[in-house]
Amino acid sequence: MSSLLQRLRGSPLAVRVVPFAVFLVLTWAQGQCGETGRYWFYLAKTLAGAALLAVVWKSISECRWAFSWEAVVAGVAVFALWVGLDGLYPPLDALLAKVGLGGTATGKSPLPWNPHAQFGDGSALAWLFIAVRALGSTFVVPPLEEVFYRSFLHRYLVKTDFAALPLNHFGWMPFLATAAAFGLTHFEWVPGILCGLIYQGLVLRKNRLGDALTAHAITNALLAAWVLGRGAWKFW
Repeated sequence: MSSLLQRLRGSPLAVRVVPFAVFLVLTWAQGQCGETGRYWFYLAKTLAGAALLAVVWKSISECRWAFSWEAVVAGVAVFALWVGLDGLYPPLDALLAKVGLGGTATGKSPLPWNPHAQFGDGSALAWLFIAVRALGSTFVVPPLEEVFYRSFLHRYLVKTDFAALPLNHFGWMPFLATAAAFGLTHFEWVPGILCGLIYQGLVLRKNRLGDALTAHAITNALLAAWVLGRGAWKFW
């Protein structure tokens, strides 16, 4: 096990790709576990994601949180787009259905994520899964996704020796392709693509990853507050 961890930490590609790939596979599998199982699976994948981040964190020098007014503006703007564009575009599952892929291809259940409805209004289990979802989406998901898309994919599309490129290296192809890839892994694909453009633009402007981590965390924290305050469970 120790030799495996050493090999993982010693590969610039592996430390950026493996944690995200594991999380993505678990997200897909989550949709295959039934209505009760998907909540427990979300808990398991959040813990797995946190554990993987703990393993690779020191090996990714740019994976450090940073705060700026641009990060706050970007985080709030993406939240506004995510909520404001709802209902103005076909969901991803409708697009996937046209090519013969079912709704579970995205890991999304036909029923909204609502622990109160599943485990009883105000029950301890319901609040446990709400807390896991809020904390996981705010502190675990942003590093996993930002490291993969902004640190790895955006540069790898330009050069296989991606670590030799600065984070603010710009090209239209990687800029647009990375945003499209990011958006199409989200049920809300239109704001997801716009979100990818905004977060990537933030990395290009600041030449560091930390502001995008913060912006992403702000967006997801605001979405969690919106879900709980408005009962808008479909956003989860």
